[in-house]
Amino acid sequence: MINVGIVGGTGYTGVELLRLLVKHPEVQVAVITSRAEAGTPIADLYPNLRGHTDLAFTEPDVKQLGQCDVVFFATPHGVAQNLMPALLATGTRVIDLSADFRLRDTALWGQWYGQSHGCPELVREAVYGLPEVNREAIRGARLVACPGCYPTAAQLGFLPLLEQGLVVPESLIVSAASGATGAGRQAKVDTLLTEVSDSFKAYAAAGHRHLPEIEQGLNDVQADGSVPARVTFVPHLLPMIRGIHATLYSQARVPEELPDLQALFEQRYAHEPFVDVLPAGQHPQTRSVKGSNVCRISVFRPQDRDTLVVLSVIDNLTKGASGQAVQNMNIMFGFEETAGLDVVALLP
Repeated sequence: MINVGIVGGTGYTGVELLRLLVKHPEVQVAVITSRAEAGTPIADLYPNLRGHTDLAFTEPDVKQLGQCDVVFFATPHGVAQNLMPALLATGTRVIDLSADFRLRDTALWGQWYGQSHGCPELVREAVYGLPEVNREAIRGARLVACPGCYPTAAQLGFLPLLEQGLVVPESLIVSAASGATGAGRQAKVDTLLTEVSDSFKAYAAAGHRHLPEIEQGLNDVQADGSVPARVTFVPHLLPMIRGIHATLYSQARVPEELPDLQALFEQRYAHEPFVDVLPAGQHPQTRSVKGSNVCRISVFRPQDRDTLVVLSVIDNLTKGASGQAVQNMNIMFGFEETAGLDVVALLP
């Protein structure tokens, strides 16, 4: 049994972490922080947790957090980096759900996030927490950077093709749509029910912060990394609460030499507990992964032409954030990787 702390527990990823951790067989949630809600019982803010925890929110305190075996940061970008050196010095391990340690290039991070990085000395140490790629490095890590939601869906869809060098890396297109929880729990006009309902729109078409993370991850897995991956990424807002559907396009490098793509994907993910390759011809649905840590994938070669299409769906709050963070924790502490995560998706 390990003691767990959560910094920034009032957002959607925070409550999703709690939903998963309060039923985890190897975990005791010891502390959860929020400056704005300090003193408020968690169940008062999130009534779904009534009867599952008696904790109240507290002010962040490095000494108290340092008594935990692992601390999750479910905070906006820029927060974790300020506390990280002092917290790691206590000997606790950290899983950061924000974007603070995902990009190895701190200058690039600054361009996309509009501020200088406050903890560049720890960036190189951070392990990118995509278990399907970095499982062994995650085991020994003291700082894990949990991937973003769009990058998770995109990378898992492209991985088998790039690992085998089957597609032109400059040809990658990601057209992905997310539910409104992807924007966080702030009060924003664009995510009000009356603005989102019965509508569908693209946003950040000129450039989204997750783009450099997607390209970095795809470059890391290329069979031949001589040509950098270049991605055109356009996100969309769906009129629903949670879920991501990513449609991924690429051009075959040598079309006449393509292997059986269905078999390729099935073999690549045969031993991955949270990636489900659907039977040939089936299309994944976001509702089939709601509340679960599963990524469901289908691969197509329309009309047997040169363009390959991969469909990838996840729950943005689970496999795209908190569930993947718990998966990383399980790996780090030697638990069953599925512990606390072996749940059936919600239907309808």
